[in-house]
Amino acid sequence: MGPRFRGDDGETEFMTPVSLSRSRLSVSNANVIASSMLTIQTSGRGFFDLTAEVAKFVKEAHAIEGQVTLFIRHTSASLTIQENADPTVLADLTAALDRLAPENAGWSHDTEGADDMPAHVKTMLTATSLQIPLIQSKLMLGTWQAIYLIEHRRRAHVREVVVQFVGTAALQ
Repeated sequence: MGPRFRGDDGETEFMTPVSLSRSRLSVSNANVIASSMLTIQTSGRGFFDLTAEVAKFVKEAHAIEGQVTLFIRHTSASLTIQENADPTVLADLTAALDRLAPENAGWSHDTEGADDMPAHVKTMLTATSLQIPLIQSKLMLGTWQAIYLIEHRRRAHVREVVVQFVGTAALQ
């Protein structure tokens, strides 16, 4: 472990890494913007894996290097990057979000159902957009990472996610 430092508050502890390295610098000029809309029919509350569809978009765009951005066009569903190896992780995350924004919290906004306001809070706590680096035509996700749409409502919904690539591509 590297040296430890105390913050100005006397309590926060900062550590320097034991080891740190960086890959070779890659520089390119962005020559393309490619966009598409994913339409996802959810079956109700849960996590829906979008990774394969985003990878398909990258391939169809002939994308080489740049950024893939996803943006969900809703306020009661969200996006996240999370573990894809153990499904109990997603179950635990659902339980954690339910504890943070329970349906029986006495919300004022309930005209769309008891699960609507908690869904807005859960969206606020998670994300409506994601950005993923793309290097050598590969999404730079970690080994156990996947891209998920999180449906926060109980009933099925049709959700739209804008997917956009900005960077270099092999133009056809």
